[in-house]
Amino acid sequence: MAKQGARKKLPKEVAIINADNCTGCEACLEVCPVDCIYKVPGASISVLQTWCEIDVERCVGCEVCVHIPTKRSDPYELLVCPWDAIEMVKTAEVAHAVAQKGGPDDYLRENWERVVEPAIRMAELATANS
Repeated sequence: MAKQGARKKLPKEVAIINADNCTGCEACLEVCPVDCIYKVPGASISVLQTWCEIDVERCVGCEVCVHIPTKRSDPYELLVCPWDAIEMVKTAEVAHAVAQKGGPDDYLRENWERVVEPAIRMAELATANS
């Protein structure tokens, strides 16, 4: 899913969705400026709950999926996810965060190459560059 070519710069943080909190409402999909968030096709945690996922290799760390940027003088913060399912994680720690993000027990095992391995590569790059 990641776009081709090397990144110019690694973000300091990337967004991770906790699958156990996500309801698949798609609010984050609507605001993502780089289209790195997608609904997991054909998967559900329970009979009623699906979830979204972030392609960490495409995430630029803009935080728009967590909250809409406002003026610094504005005392109110407009949160995007009504379920508090999205958090920003340091790029060097992204592999651990992705491996712990919840969802069905077998989901990460079955999708390891697509979900966890890119996070491992990013964490290794971030560690090597620090």
